[in-house]
Parts: sequence; structure tokens; C-alpha cells
Amino acid sequence: MDTRLRTAATLAACVIVPDQIVKAVIQRKYELWATDPIIPGAFNLVHVRNMGVAFGFLNNPDSTWQIWFFAMVTLFAVGFIYYLLTTADKGDRFFIWGLGLVLSGALGNLIDRMRFGFVVDFLDFYVGPHHWPAFNIADIAITCGAFLILISMYTKNRREKRADKRPA
Repeated sequence: MDTRLRTAATLAACVIVPDQIVKAVIQRKYELWATDPIIPGAFNLVHVRNMGVAFGFLNNPDSTWQIWFFAMVTLFAVGFIYYLLTTADKGDRFFIWGLGLVLSGALGNLIDRMRFGFVVDFLDFYVGPHHWPAFNIADIAITCGAFLILISMYTKNRREKRADKRPA
């Protein structure tokens, strides 16, 4: 197996396994909509269901179209990520790790959608009455992966600009 694919697969396992374990613990330990203050005024563990995408976007519990739509979008994204991994520069670690993290987060949430028809979210950060939408480990992986991809694009752009300025 190509090192780029092996890296992405390893990252996927390192994210998906704990993501699914923690989600199972949350579902077992907490009733739906339960809140457990961990750091009063800043952080709770919660048990919520998200029918939408990351951070509750398009969350509508009265609709079922999201399950299949987001499953299809995820499968398309997985195929595209596979293509990007197989064509990526082997030395671009930020890009490869970023793709691996996005892939792992997408698959972690896809597993929930296919098993339950929703994604289990459990991390609730807030200040006073202002709550960030609840999220999970898979969402963190997607966000961190996107950030690494942006770093890769930025550094590649800088290298190309420096190369263009060199005298011929």
C-alpha cells in the first residue's frame, strides 16, 4: 500500500475507533438531551442528536432527507479524498495528514448516520448563555484536517512564489 494511503488509513483508525467508543459511552451513560457540567460556565458533556452536518448546520429532526443526502455527499467526498491522496506530492505531509483527518471524521460521522440515522454529539463549550453548537471527535478531525490542508496550500504557494522570483 502506498505510504499516502497507509498514513490516511492509520489516521482514520486513530480517529474512528475512539470517536465510536466515546459516542457509545455517551449514549449508554447519558439520557438524550442530558447535560453534565465538567467546567462550570465553560464546558459540558451532553448527549444530543444531530441530523445535519458539522456543528449542527442543517439540523432538522423532523426530516429524513438529510440522512441519505449527507451519506451520498460523504461517499463522494471519500472518493475525492482517495483521488487527492493518490495524486498528492508524497512529501506534502500537511496535505496528506489533512486529507486523512478529514476522511476519518467524515467516516466517523457516516457510521453514525448509517447506524442510527443521526450523528451523536457530546462536546458543549460555552460562555454564559452563549453555546457553541455541540460537536464530537469526528468534527474535530474534520476541522483540524481542513486547517492542515490550508497550511499545505499556503506553504506550497509561498514556495512557488519564491521559486518564481529566482533568477533564471
